Amino acid sequence: MRARYGVPLGITAVATAGLIYSAGFEVRSFRLRRVTVPVLPSGMRPLRVLQVSDIHMVGGQRKKQRWLRSLAGLRPDFVINTGDNLSDPEGVPETLDALGPLMEFPGAYVFGSNDYYGPKPRNPARYLLEKASGRHGLNGNKPVVGAIHNPWEDLRDGFDAAGWLDLTNTRGTLKVDGVSVELTGLDDPHIKRDRYAKVAGGPSGSADLSLGVVHAPYLRVLDAFAADGYPLILAGHTHGGQLCIPFYGALVTNCDLDADRVKGLSTHTAEGRTSYLHVSAGCGTNRYTPVRFACPPEATLLTLVGRE
Repeated sequence: MRARYGVPLGITAVATAGLIYSAGFEVRSFRLRRVTVPVLPSGMRPLRVLQVSDIHMVGGQRKKQRWLRSLAGLRPDFVINTGDNLSDPEGVPETLDALGPLMEFPGAYVFGSNDYYGPKPRNPARYLLEKASGRHGLNGNKPVVGAIHNPWEDLRDGFDAAGWLDLTNTRGTLKVDGVSVELTGLDDPHIKRDRYAKVAGGPSGSADLSLGVVHAPYLRVLDAFAADGYPLILAGHTHGGQLCIPFYGALVTNCDLDADRVKGLSTHTAEGRTSYLHVSAGCGTNRYTPVRFACPPEATLLTLVGRE
């Protein structure tokens, strides 16, 4: 009996322990990633940018809300929110409350698909199938039928009332202690709402710094930003792979970005120009898959410094 059932029972025990850890501990083990990026003109004082992404707020997530509020203690120069704030149609008030202290700082935002539409139960294996077939979101899959519409307008109105810039397929400029920061943003490429033609042309040249901002880091968007000469691109969406293999990394990115750049700082080159790319692993999950493994939830404090 031991020879026949010892291994299966052992595997079951390990799998159960992993599920308890990923759903009970790691998914609430919030971290702060710190990154230094040399993109400022030489001699300019450093700028501290807090990026929050993929909050996926569900009612009652008190620990996440307290942690988000605590990030205001970092005193960033400005905040960039790269979308997917919601995973609950009733989650707007708690999202705005959690982000309230951060909205006292200058900021800007783009939305992701989960800000517009409520999630549905989904077999996680489909992400592997989509990767193998090259289909992600509406970029190859059929349009979603019967989707739940989230009250994204209320979220937008709350951000706008705080003075955050809406970068939905448009440009905006922040003034931070006399420094001019030009921001160019896109709506979510995952559901084909990006319209780069509306913002094409690259940095204006009149600002001290120019950034590209988007939710999902699809290659067509990264190519466009890099070719236009943006020194830094900020994105989210990937959840860092969410369920990763220790010492190996992510299996999927939920877009056509390669898994080696699923989170953190890297570079992207197009038409002979190279941009820094930072992809946030985000601090939440879809409400129907509330687990993380070898991929803790995070926000990022980017310190922008002068180019060497």
